[in-house]
Amino acid sequence: MSDTSKTVKSDKTEAAKATKATKAEGVVEEQATVAPADDPTAAPVAVVDPRLLVREEGLKGYVTEFKRKVKGGELGSLPVVIGLIIIWIIFQAKNDRFLSADNLSDISYFMSATGMLAIGLVFVLLLGEIDLSVGSVSGLASTLFAVFVVENGMNGWLALVLAIVTGVGIGALHGWFFARIGVPAFVVTLAGFLGWNGLMLWLLGSTGTINIPSDEGPVYVLGQSSFFMDQAIIGAYLLAGLGVVLSLVGNFGEQRRRRAAGVPFRPTGEILVRVGLLAVASFVAAAVLNNAQGVSNALVIFLAALVIVDFVLRRTTYGRKVFAVGGGIEAARRAGINVPMIRITVFAISGGFAAIGGMFFAGQTASATLNAGGGNTLMLAIAAAVIGGTSLFGGRGSVWSALLGMLVIQSITTGLNLLNMNTSIQYMITGGVLLGAVVIDSVSRKSQKAAGRG
Repeated sequence: MSDTSKTVKSDKTEAAKATKATKAEGVVEEQATVAPADDPTAAPVAVVDPRLLVREEGLKGYVTEFKRKVKGGELGSLPVVIGLIIIWIIFQAKNDRFLSADNLSDISYFMSATGMLAIGLVFVLLLGEIDLSVGSVSGLASTLFAVFVVENGMNGWLALVLAIVTGVGIGALHGWFFARIGVPAFVVTLAGFLGWNGLMLWLLGSTGTINIPSDEGPVYVLGQSSFFMDQAIIGAYLLAGLGVVLSLVGNFGEQRRRRAAGVPFRPTGEILVRVGLLAVASFVAAAVLNNAQGVSNALVIFLAALVIVDFVLRRTTYGRKVFAVGGGIEAARRAGINVPMIRITVFAISGGFAAIGGMFFAGQTASATLNAGGGNTLMLAIAAAVIGGTSLFGGRGSVWSALLGMLVIQSITTGLNLLNMNTSIQYMITGGVLLGAVVIDSVSRKSQKAAGRG
């Protein structure tokens, strides 16, 4: 080997290994040295990750980082938040009751059922697939619950567990046909959409409805009731405070772990600002809901599900595997991930959340009906996940998109109802919002590819 080749190899090796970590005001700055591409024999040049310069430049740095993300197509939930604000402003201008405590309370309550379906769909969309059966599975779950309780005298909580287990089993069955047999997910779940809906109709019989006693355990809990109804003010603020504390603990825990690992982490000041904004939003929401009926059990359970699922997706090995499979099946397989098992479990999760959503519908109406999970329920659940920011192309998204998307959809529905608009208008507006969300997602992906991050 020539001396020049040895020098080039040595420079490249040193460039790959050379990192220097410095700590300044709670920020770890990583700096690597690499050889210029046009002259590999030249002296290495320091290259600093632009994201690490943000905290050094103060407010200007954050503005610069924001511009970089926008140009690179990393929009996150920004378009959804802006769209939600615009929707609220328009409806409030048209009807001053829109932002009243009672109306906002209704929005928070009625979005929970479809929101549960959307949580399960986020998992499926992260794989770049679709589940068309969630509406039928949710209706079947509520029907099974009604049959178990009303016609067979089963304990309500046991019936609830059996209904949810049935949903998980149905989802796993869909996943098995998709992952093991190779039937496209669209076809499998479309067949499920038809088949499980037929089974629900058969169980309901000629009447098409099974009324459930409103004081039946799960139905009462998921109805418009609250654990804190007698002390609504205390309960709402306790929940808001709990959320803030959990966020604070989680952020500082992540900061500590990243500092110990010697990688960039958020400074204390940024954490306090983020948690402070969350605290303001949480306590304002608590104050608004207290002026109505307090925080419903349905909303509490929905938010708890979001927190738990977010932890699973972002903090566990399983969650990373889901993102990996959605990002590239072959790469995930080469990394040693059991792709068929991930697919089966994801569809099982989707079926389970569909069943839970069905129980929310049963709680709202105290019955199992032909309309349970029917109509536009499926489309709204898919739209919520996509509008909230989960990509249809897989590998990118967050479970919080279910919350943001449902806020948008339920706000449109409630606002149009206040204005006595026809349902057809609601469908057209929701369809337009959905199309806009997909367009933004597509443009974002193109921008990321152009920036070298796609």
